[in-house]
Amino acid sequence: MSVKVRFWLVTMAALLGVAATLALGRWQLGRAAEKEALQAAIEARGSLPQLDGASLVALTDAEALLHRRIEAVGRWVAERTVFLDNRQMHGRPGFFVVTPLRLDNGSVVLVQRGWVPRNFEDRTRVPQITTPAGWVHVSGRIAPAPSRLYDMGEPGAGAIRQNLDLAQFRVETGLALVALSIQQTEASADGLLRDWPQINTGVDTHYGYAFQWFGLSALMALLYVWFQIVRRYKPRPA
Repeated sequence: MSVKVRFWLVTMAALLGVAATLALGRWQLGRAAEKEALQAAIEARGSLPQLDGASLVALTDAEALLHRRIEAVGRWVAERTVFLDNRQMHGRPGFFVVTPLRLDNGSVVLVQRGWVPRNFEDRTRVPQITTPAGWVHVSGRIAPAPSRLYDMGEPGAGAIRQNLDLAQFRVETGLALVALSIQQTEASADGLLRDWPQINTGVDTHYGYAFQWFGLSALMALLYVWFQIVRRYKPRPA
């Protein structure tokens, strides 16, 4: 292969590489802009007027209600409390406590009540928590069903389980569960921690990827200039 042919092959490869990495960097910037808009929408929803339990019953657009503040009135269905295992808060392992709340109209909403540490001497022991009888006011924000962790087995059916599938739990309990849940945020009077993690849409991740792609693009351009132009035409020492 002649020197001239090799030069143009390297040039084409460098141009394609720079163009591809620049395009990928711009795509990551676009994704970051989308996530920033999503984050702004979430924050805007959190500042809207507080909803009540009737909003969940007349549910027509679940997506539009996510992250809205809510105060629901109902009675705990305490016997259907579930402890979701392997959940952390402040770096400590424990359970997320989830209890259905029967609203005054008969519908039921799943409430993510908070976190409680586990008993390391007896991993099967169910924590003792305070669940008031009678009517209660639950303040929080509307959230999707509890997040799922990787689970190789079948969905559990006991008080302690890895995950909770809303549709399966609806069939299991016979409760008229609505499609969303409430993540309780009010001051704790029952010993549960409610320092829920902030919603992270991953904006910083996309900026990080964009920086890497642009950096790789710049590196290819610099290497091309050095090896194909500077060294080629740089006077050689006598």
